[in-house]
Amino acid sequence: MEIRQLHGNDAEMYRLLRHEALRINPEAFSSSYEDEMYYEEQEYRQRLDSKFTYTFGAFDEGKLVGVVTLVPEGKVKLKHRANIFAMYVTPAKRGEGTGRYLMKMAMRKATELKGIEQIYLTVTGNNEPAKKLYSSLGFETYGVDKRAMRVGDKYYDEELMVLFL
Repeated sequence: MEIRQLHGNDAEMYRLLRHEALRINPEAFSSSYEDEMYYEEQEYRQRLDSKFTYTFGAFDEGKLVGVVTLVPEGKVKLKHRANIFAMYVTPAKRGEGTGRYLMKMAMRKATELKGIEQIYLTVTGNNEPAKKLYSSLGFETYGVDKRAMRVGDKYYDEELMVLFL
């Protein structure tokens, strides 16, 4: 398993995995497949080449099988914070430690960035494996956003979690 930061030249692989994530686990993301289905490689290339975000990918035999994005806050009063977004591991690779490796890489990057003191994330309330992973890495739930998302006719709570570095 290779874990590395993604860049613009990884955009097509990222696009394919992102679309898979949005189709397979729509309850896990605020974006939907319908929101992004027409996004071309170029939109993802711009995301991956941004100086303000860090997206890490897990590769198994050259195939992108997992991703996570770290986004430091930009405003002066919030510069001590960063956020985790778009965490996803393809179903065939779940339970093998891929998510842990990705999260540790994002956490390591946060500690390298000047002034980051805490990392925030949200997780769907019924996603027990993800909550267990985040808790094992030191994240703590500090709140619940009731009925935060609606997919079709079903509502999902989101747990708000933080890690103090």
